[in-house]
Amino acid sequence: MLKVLFTTVSRSLISLAGVVLTTISAVLFLSLFAIEEFGAAQHGAYTGIIAFIIIPSVFVTGLALIPVGVALLRRADRKRLAKGEPEPKAPVIDFNLPRTRLIVAVVAVLTIVNVVIIATGTYKGVETMESTEFCGGACHSVMSPELTTYNRSAHSRVRCTQCHIGPGANWFVKSKLSGSWQLVSVALDLYPRPIPTPVENLRPARETCEQCHLPTRFVGDKLRVITRHAEDEANTPKKTVLMMKVGGVREGGTGKGVHWHVDLANTVRYRGDKRRLYVSEIELNLPDGGTRSYKNEAGPPTDGGVVVMNEEWRTMDCVDCHNRPTHVYQRPIDELDQALNLGELDLSLPFIRREGLRVLRGSYASWELAQAGIKKELQDFYATNHPDLVKAEPQKIEAAAAALFAIYKRNVFPTMNITWGTYPSFRDHFDDSGCFRCHVSDMKSADGKKVSQKCDLCHTTLAEEEEDPEILQMLSGE
Repeated sequence: MLKVLFTTVSRSLISLAGVVLTTISAVLFLSLFAIEEFGAAQHGAYTGIIAFIIIPSVFVTGLALIPVGVALLRRADRKRLAKGEPEPKAPVIDFNLPRTRLIVAVVAVLTIVNVVIIATGTYKGVETMESTEFCGGACHSVMSPELTTYNRSAHSRVRCTQCHIGPGANWFVKSKLSGSWQLVSVALDLYPRPIPTPVENLRPARETCEQCHLPTRFVGDKLRVITRHAEDEANTPKKTVLMMKVGGVREGGTGKGVHWHVDLANTVRYRGDKRRLYVSEIELNLPDGGTRSYKNEAGPPTDGGVVVMNEEWRTMDCVDCHNRPTHVYQRPIDELDQALNLGELDLSLPFIRREGLRVLRGSYASWELAQAGIKKELQDFYATNHPDLVKAEPQKIEAAAAALFAIYKRNVFPTMNITWGTYPSFRDHFDDSGCFRCHVSDMKSADGKKVSQKCDLCHTTLAEEEEDPEILQMLSGE
C-alpha cells in the first residue's frame, strides 16, 4: 500500500508540492510551538497569526494538494491507457549504487539545513515585526513623533503590539484590516497632519491595559511632590505636596478616590465631542441599581471652530483620563521645571525659567529654525540684560540653548503640525481639560444637583507652592 502511494505521489508534481508544503509547515509549526512552550519567546499577535493561522493554513493546503495531484495523475493515466500508451513507471532508487546513496545523503543534509534556516528566519521575522523599531521606524515612519514620546515613557519596554493589538489573533486581523487605508495613506502621502485623536478603532482598554493594571489593585494613598520654579531672577523652586487618593479601598461596597470612576461597582457613561474635549451628558449607574443623569448647561465651547458631537454614548474606561498613557507630549512649563530639577538647565542662570518658557513658545517652521531661533533669542536676552555673564560664562548660555532645543525637539514636530497643546493630556485638570470636562458647575441633574467639584475627593493638599514645606521637613526627620 505504502509502495503504491509513494509511487503515485512521486509521479505527480502537484502531489510532491503538497508533500513539501505539508512537511515544511509541520516543521515550522512544531519549531514555533517548541520555542514558545519552552519560554524562548513570548507569545504575541504576530507569533499567533503566523504560528496558529498562516502555517496551519499552508499545512492544510499541502494536504489538499496531495489527493488532487493523485486524482489528476490517475485521470491522465486513464487517457493514456485509452490511447494504448504504456503506463509510465516510477523512478527506481537503488541504494546499492554508491552514487544514489551519496545523492540521497546530500539531499537529506540540505533538507535539514533548509528547515533550520526557514524556521530561524520565520522566528526572526516574527520577532522583527513585533519590535518597536519596526512599528515606529522602518514600517511606520510617519509615527516618528509617537516613537519619540514612547521612548521617554513608563511603557518604553512594552512592545507596541501589546497595547495596540493585545493577545490573540482576532484583534490582530482587525487592526491590520483597519490599517489598510493607513498603509495607502502613507505610501501616497495622504495622511493628515497632525494625526487626529482619539483613535476610534483601538481595542478596549479593559482588554489591554488591564492585562497589567487591575482596578481592584489601585489601593491606598500616594504622596506626590510637585516642584515648580518661579519666574524670578533666582528661578526659586517651590513645592506643592499632595496626598493622592488613588482609590481601590472599598467601604460599604463603594470605592473611593481617583479610580472610583472605573470601580467595578460603578458604570459611568458619557457623550461629548469627537475629540472628547467636551462632555455634554453623563449617566451614572450605581451599585444599588440607581441611575443619575447630568447635562452640561453651558453647551460646547465656541471659538470659531465647529464642534463635532458624538451621537453614541461611551462607557468610561482607563483611556478617558489616561488618554496618553505612553505617547505623552509635555507642556513647556512641565518640561522646564523637570529640566531645572534634573540639572539639565542651570538654576544659576538669571530668569532662565521665564526666558526659557518664552523662547520655547516661539513660532518656528522647522527644527533647524527652532535651534537657531532659540539660541539667538537666549543670547540676545543675556547680552542685553546680563552682559557680564555673557563675557564670563558663555558656555552656560550655549548649554542652556542646547537643553531648550532638546525639549522643543521631543515635543514639537513642525513637519507633522504638532505643537504645544496639540495632544492634551486628560490625566490632570490644567487648561480646562481632564477632570474639568465633567467636574464643572454647569454639569447639573434635572433636580439641580451638580457634579462635585471638591478637590479633596481625589487629593488632600498638604502644602502649596512653598519653598520649604513643613510636611517635607517632618517626613525627612529634620
